[in-house]
Amino acid sequence: MPPESPCSASPRAMASAFLLAGEASGDRIGARLMAGLHRRVPGIAITGVGGEAMEEQGLQTLFPLDDLAVMGYRDVLLRLPLLLWRAHEVVRHILATRPDVVVLIDAQVFSKVVAQRLRKRGFKGRIILYVAPAVWAWGAERARKLAGLFDEVLSVLPFEPRAMLRLGGPETAYVGHPAVTRYAQRAQPVETGPLLLLPGSRKSEIDKHLDLLRAVAQRVAGQEAVSGFVIVSTRSQAAYIAKRVGQWPFAGTIASTEDQRTLAFATAVAAVAVSGTVTLELALAGIPHVITYVAEPMQVRMFEKATVKHIGLPNLIAGAEVVPEILFAGRGEPQRLEEAVARLLENPGVREAQARAFVHIRSLMEKGAPEAPLQDPVERIAAHLALS
Repeated sequence: MPPESPCSASPRAMASAFLLAGEASGDRIGARLMAGLHRRVPGIAITGVGGEAMEEQGLQTLFPLDDLAVMGYRDVLLRLPLLLWRAHEVVRHILATRPDVVVLIDAQVFSKVVAQRLRKRGFKGRIILYVAPAVWAWGAERARKLAGLFDEVLSVLPFEPRAMLRLGGPETAYVGHPAVTRYAQRAQPVETGPLLLLPGSRKSEIDKHLDLLRAVAQRVAGQEAVSGFVIVSTRSQAAYIAKRVGQWPFAGTIASTEDQRTLAFATAVAAVAVSGTVTLELALAGIPHVITYVAEPMQVRMFEKATVKHIGLPNLIAGAEVVPEILFAGRGEPQRLEEAVARLLENPGVREAQARAFVHIRSLMEKGAPEAPLQDPVERIAAHLALS
């Protein structure tokens, strides 16, 4: 790991960085990193690929972030020509501009392809992977391969540095998760409020899960605790979701702006969410929920080979199933999910038990593990800039 970057020292003038985000959660991480780097390294030149949040920080994206937003192997295969072309564009840009540091934020398969091509072409700059891949679920071979590609991994889950060290992967620092500061944990449980429906941030996720969530909403519409339904969306997918929801036999509100999302999280009685970053956000906000996911056949086979018992981030961090996981192979049949959500809404004690577990999860996320305490991601990047 590079040495800590002292406050008195600053990277050389005209430092440069390339940042790439491949989905909405990575876009938010990238935006925070850009803001911090501009404060920490005045004059730094930042180029890259990002979405709305990074563009608000001044990024002129090479191409739309949505071009990289794929989910599952089938989606990757369908869009493979575009993805390979976008990887070519990224590598060509980096080799032409020679940034001091390349930061690849999540988008694991795409990021790995870019890093491999850069190393093959002799790129000598620092390459950082921000958001660790789930090598702890698959074994040492995948971790060791990362060590030849990345100078450091910045992880957003507190157990990952220890796992990466055990598996022989690259140096890894726990830098916290942006959702820890983005969402305050609710002081009191909500007895009555809207049920949040979170179908995912990618169109492919939405297509697989929105009808499933609609069936759940219809089943629990008469529950005393439910005052309505809010579908949480990114701004880029809001119009598409609104068109779909407009055909539902009951009303649903779309929350796509930051203010709308904040209000939805503050007032929700519970949620049902597609597995992903948003499940951790719900836990950190103290919102009881059920996790679901419709897996493709190849994903099912991969899950069967995994060394972990859970897929939901709250459960992985807690080391136990504190949030129900209702997973489907192929097409999702709503009955099991409907029953799990109904149980959550009918039993305040079940919701309170989740809320207590979420307090423990937040504590772990705020401090990090004893062997890998929380570090500042901006300082980690600044340290690499100083070495370049």
